[in-house]
Amino acid sequence: MSNKRRRHSHVERSWILGAGVVREVERAYTAGASQDARTGKWLRPFIVETSSERHLLFSHDSVQSTMRLDDPDALTCEYTRKMMAFLLFNPTPERILMIGLGGGSLAKFCRRYLPHADITVVEISADVISLRDEFYVPIDDERFRVVHDEGSRYLARFDDAVDVILVDAFDHTGVALSLAASDFYADAASRLTPNGVLVLNLSGEPSRYDAHLQRVHEAFGNRTILVPVRAGENDLLFAFNSPHRPDAQELQERAQRLQAQLSLAFPRYLRLLLQDVNGNRSEPVFR
Repeated sequence: MSNKRRRHSHVERSWILGAGVVREVERAYTAGASQDARTGKWLRPFIVETSSERHLLFSHDSVQSTMRLDDPDALTCEYTRKMMAFLLFNPTPERILMIGLGGGSLAKFCRRYLPHADITVVEISADVISLRDEFYVPIDDERFRVVHDEGSRYLARFDDAVDVILVDAFDHTGVALSLAASDFYADAASRLTPNGVLVLNLSGEPSRYDAHLQRVHEAFGNRTILVPVRAGENDLLFAFNSPHRPDAQELQERAQRLQAQLSLAFPRYLRLLLQDVNGNRSEPVFR
C-alpha cells in the first residue's frame, strides 16, 4: 500500500444500476470531459464502490477490475486467478512484465507473494495510473514499478530477458488492438527466457480476437494453450517459448505445492490445461 496517498477529489452520484456510487477523478488531474454529451458514455475510467468492493470501469457494461475492501491484495476475478497458472510452468520467475495495470490486482498479488520477482507494469492510460492509490497499488521501489507507456512501444525498446509476460490490456471495447497491429508478440517471444511464458487475457469484442491469435501463432507457432474462463466472458491464451515442458507428474506436484503456498486452486487450473475438447488429454498439448 502506498505510504502517501495522492489527493483525489471525486464527484459522488447514484450509480444507475444500483450497485453503489460512482467516484470520478477531478478534472484537475485529467483534462477533458468525463462523459460524451451526446451519448452519455464515459470517456475516462471511473470507480464504482459498494460497501464491500471497489470496481474500476471504462463503461457502464464493462468492469475492468475489482478489489475487495477487506483484502485489497486478493484476486477477486476468476480470470486473474487462472492467469497465475503460469507458475505451473515457471514457478520461480525472476522478472515479470505486465502490460495493463487496471486496478492492479495481478501486480499487487505478484509483488506480495513472489518476493524474489522484479515486476514492471506498463500502462498506456494516465487516467488509470492516476487511480493507483485508490486501488492500493504500491509505490515504485527497487523491484516494482509502473511505467506510463504503450505496451508494444515499450517492449520494442526493452533489452532484458523476462520470464513471464502477462497481457491484460483493454480499452472501452475490448482487448487492445495496438498489440495485434504491431510486432508486440514477436518481440515478446524474443525477450522471453527459454522457459518463459506469455499469458494473454482475451475479453470484450470477440471480433478482435483473431488478429491477436494470428500474431501469437506467428510468434509462438503451436506452443499455445487456450483456456476458457467459465465465470466470465474471457479466454486465456498461454504461449510458451520452449517446446519442452514438465511432464504431468511434475506439474501435479507443483500444483499441490503452489496451492499450499498461495491458496489458489492450482490443481483445478492444471486439470483445465490438461483437458482437450473431448476431455481425454493427459498432458498439455500446444495448439
